[in-house]
Amino acid sequence: MLDYSSYDEFREEIRAKADEIVAPHAAAIDAEDHIPDGVMKAVAQEGWFGATAPEAYGGLAWDTVRYSIMVEEVSRASGSVGVMLAVQGSLIVYPLQKYGTPEQVEHYMPGFASGEVLGSFALTEPGAGSDAGNTKTTAVLDGEEWVINGQKCFITNTKRDWPGICFATVRTDPDPSAGVRGVSSLVVPAETPGFNYGRKENKMGLHGSDTSEIFFEDCRVPKDSVLGELNEGFKLFMVALDAGRISIGAMAVGLGQAALDLAIKHAETRHQFGKPLGVQQAIQWKIAEMATKVRAARFLVYSAAARKDAGLPYTTEAAMAKYYAAEVGRLVASDAVQIHGGLGYDKSYPLERIYRDVKLDEIGEGTSEIQKIVIGRNLINLKRKT
Repeated sequence: MLDYSSYDEFREEIRAKADEIVAPHAAAIDAEDHIPDGVMKAVAQEGWFGATAPEAYGGLAWDTVRYSIMVEEVSRASGSVGVMLAVQGSLIVYPLQKYGTPEQVEHYMPGFASGEVLGSFALTEPGAGSDAGNTKTTAVLDGEEWVINGQKCFITNTKRDWPGICFATVRTDPDPSAGVRGVSSLVVPAETPGFNYGRKENKMGLHGSDTSEIFFEDCRVPKDSVLGELNEGFKLFMVALDAGRISIGAMAVGLGQAALDLAIKHAETRHQFGKPLGVQQAIQWKIAEMATKVRAARFLVYSAAARKDAGLPYTTEAAMAKYYAAEVGRLVASDAVQIHGGLGYDKSYPLERIYRDVKLDEIGEGTSEIQKIVIGRNLINLKRKT
């Protein structure tokens, strides 16, 4: 059984550092829709971009529980910075370490670990998101190069003023009947000719975390750019998404905790009818429910992370953690806004930003509806019975 108390000191250290280098910039990041270089460099100096990367390549080699705590605490300070680290650690560093050739790891891992290069996970297309088997972007082998053509959308970590590399799903088997078995994953640096960023999405929340279209127009990459096995990219991306669901769950817990902290403080300091708001039983009950839900979500996330670290199956547990934590984050943020009344609805106060930011957690890395399908299918075990 995981000893959660053994991580308390680690959490305090990460929280203090996040409060120092991230939190003071959270409002400006949201208002200006940009993470400044100073914050990027401060985060890189802490090694958080490479939290799970091997020490041999400049990483911290943290286990998934510690990595989840870091994502949680950074997200508590700024959801935009938190989601950037969630993508880098779970969807980039993890699959590169698991599926990359020694040459690929040697070439790409140091840049990801140091934060000098930002990684993006290019799965979603206009007609393929949850239905990833409907990928239309193609890669055709021409001699010693893959020629890529197609479009991606809603891709996170597409920061145009920072070096970037994407892991893109592409159809390498032209036979439509191949379905997911004809999809591969290619490593594509953003500076490659034919790689172009399209529209930057005008999102509800997580401003500062760039989300953009990507267009491939006769974009050529070397033959050895395939990550993992040819035509097995779908499996690779599903494994990466399992890991990503843990980090998105951690992000939701962090945002929920931030909302809860503000609600508690408001209940202690806000006076109505000559008494602190917190003496009202209705407020006490609401805060009790909020705190219990956040703690339950946290333990679901850590449990999934611990199973991953132990080498145990964790697909169902990751889906449960992500589904529940995302729902809890939204509900707790909503209740915190309600406790604050008009102040919670005011853009000059952080709750409004938290409320907008946490909604993404019910969508990214698979919607809540997809998580329930994953959980239900795994528990009923349809694959074995049909």
